[in-house]
Amino acid sequence: MNEKIEPVLQEKRTFSGADFFILWSGAAVSLAEIWAGGLLVPMGFAAGLAAILIGHAVGNIPLALGGIIGSRTGLPTMAIVRPSFGIRGSQIAAFLNIIQLVGWTGVMLWIAAQAAQAVFPLPGFRWWVVIAGIITVAWAMVGSRYWKWLQRIAVTGLIVLCVLMTYVVFSKYGLKSLAAIQPKSPMPFMVGLDIVIAMPISWLPLVCDYSRFARSAGSAFWGTWTGYFLIGSWMYALGLGAALATSSVTPESMALDLMVKMGLLFPAIIIILLSTFTTTFLDIYSAAVSALNIRPKLGERFSSIVCGVLGIAVAMIFPATSYEGFLLLVGSVFCPLFGVVLADFFILRGGNYSGGSAIEGITGFRRGINTWAFAAWLIGLILYHVLQKTTSAGSSIPSLLAAGICYLLFMKYLHVKRAQEGK
Repeated sequence: MNEKIEPVLQEKRTFSGADFFILWSGAAVSLAEIWAGGLLVPMGFAAGLAAILIGHAVGNIPLALGGIIGSRTGLPTMAIVRPSFGIRGSQIAAFLNIIQLVGWTGVMLWIAAQAAQAVFPLPGFRWWVVIAGIITVAWAMVGSRYWKWLQRIAVTGLIVLCVLMTYVVFSKYGLKSLAAIQPKSPMPFMVGLDIVIAMPISWLPLVCDYSRFARSAGSAFWGTWTGYFLIGSWMYALGLGAALATSSVTPESMALDLMVKMGLLFPAIIIILLSTFTTTFLDIYSAAVSALNIRPKLGERFSSIVCGVLGIAVAMIFPATSYEGFLLLVGSVFCPLFGVVLADFFILRGGNYSGGSAIEGITGFRRGINTWAFAAWLIGLILYHVLQKTTSAGSSIPSLLAAGICYLLFMKYLHVKRAQEGK
């Protein structure tokens, strides 16, 4: 595994489209996705399902586009932030990413522990947090050479088990009865859409950490988009259906409890544990890679252990009621940030970072920070929260586009003008 911010050697870029399909299917086969689907209950089944499909289709586009940058450069995500934000600017982004990834690790371990405790009680759910946390850290540390084999085995088994869980839920309650349930406090469609889009967007700060191992940009794009779209939509729909049928705020536990009542205890436990490992190891590993962008000498293994321990600590105190707010907060930070990054790579630089620009950063930024990039990001961030509070028209994609457009305008007219004036 690379311990410096350097491109992955061509001979080590071995991931195929199928490998990325499996990798991102594993990220989507998540209890958190099932839980998030339950947040859409106020929309009703038909509108909620529409938001799920549209949200994943839209949100996966920037996710997969971000993966193209990693596959073309061979660099992790926080390194490809350098050309637009500057070296020190990318360190700020890396710090924010570490915070959200440790938070996600805590969220995932907490959800897994609660679900496991519900079907197989131990003396306190925290034992499940520790067990799941230790195995997930080990999974993250084995390296890219073994991930695709672990993921192939685990995700294939998970999909089979999730087919069983889906059958249990929908055969119990039926599609017609779910569609007939009327929400008491309707949720605006675009607000629900933001909740869905926030999930694939939350993976944007990680995507290049894995796409840098791709054989080709096309395989990384389509494997990422298809895997996350199909499985993510499925898990959201499962959570929506389960929550609608039972009015449960923890639909993932309810679905698993149904399996236990049908004598399927062992499959339920396997779903809980494997879905945690295949998703959460991505958070831990990428938090470690982001730490290397700040302090390369730390090393991936040491950073993985530290980030995993912090995630376990967060899981011990994580409040379930803040999950929706956490999703939207992640979206508000990283939608505009990657609006800037995508605009820089695909439009300003024509889809290519030449030479060592992505490793060493672009010269000419005062103190290693491109203030124009941060100005554009701040505009997108503010717009996201303004739209959240004042309208139901949605905020994820508008903030991403606004930040990207502002960045292009700033760089074309203000940055170039200042450079010409010698300021």
